Amino acid sequence: MNTSAQKQISDYLDSLRIERRLSPHTLSNYGRDLDRLEKFCDQFDVLSWDAFTIHYARNYVAYLHHHGLSGRSIARLLSAARSFYRYLIKQATVSHNPLEGVAAPKSPKLLPKTLDIEQVGLLVAVNDRQPLALRDRAIMELLYSSGLRLAELVSLDVTDIDLADATVRVTGKGGKTRIVPVGRFAREAIEEWLACRGEVVKQNEVALFVNGRGNRISGRGVQGRVQLWARRQGVGVPVHPHMLRHSFASHLLESSGDLRAVQELLGHADIATTQIYTHLNFQHLAKVYDQTHPRARRKDRNGD
Repeated sequence: MNTSAQKQISDYLDSLRIERRLSPHTLSNYGRDLDRLEKFCDQFDVLSWDAFTIHYARNYVAYLHHHGLSGRSIARLLSAARSFYRYLIKQATVSHNPLEGVAAPKSPKLLPKTLDIEQVGLLVAVNDRQPLALRDRAIMELLYSSGLRLAELVSLDVTDIDLADATVRVTGKGGKTRIVPVGRFAREAIEEWLACRGEVVKQNEVALFVNGRGNRISGRGVQGRVQLWARRQGVGVPVHPHMLRHSFASHLLESSGDLRAVQELLGHADIATTQIYTHLNFQHLAKVYDQTHPRARRKDRNGD
């Protein structure tokens, strides 16, 4: 495709940033997904967005599937392309959306991976008193205490935390704001970090969490540090920041049984998104039942 097509993608991403106030991380994902669509069009000589018909849309799905993408990944790519075409229709660039009604192949729903309570305790038991180690402990405690998304965590400013009120103001997807409680251990960890933040932070930097150069820490930076501490603390499994959000939701639902409250705390627009944690807890309960109930399993004896 020509430079005009690339500019249309760029203009679309600008509209998402301005109108929907999407995070840089989300915008980067949209851009990467649309770049993949453009490369497909280049490979198959589709010269304009208007020339991308439903025939090409179905071939695009087959192409992605052939290259090993899961149904979930293909669904995400189709969603990005569908949304882009809605924008092009509004701009009168194209007359139809060729991706409407085109579905991704189904794939088994994967349950989120979580840590158990002992593993969480081990992960956050950081004894290092260096400023960046205190920062890391505060980050991990807050992720688990309040169930934040990674993008929400790195976008926090110092003024978003109210330690006296034990809350944090979070800006989630679509620029929606919610107030989330902050637990005692997280508050104590944040207080310790704030006491030494001045040794690291650059002048006029408002970010709650900063990197070693004193600027706002990136999502990739947080991922690397969480992985590092998981290895150092001997957690025994690979850990990523979103696993702490999953663990927060699973443990809270297991204790309270209040699905609606967990939905509000996580910032899910649709309760169906939160319901995956009920499946996770049922899986856990079924395992406990299977291991402990005297009649949970039949033992084969004498050929029975």
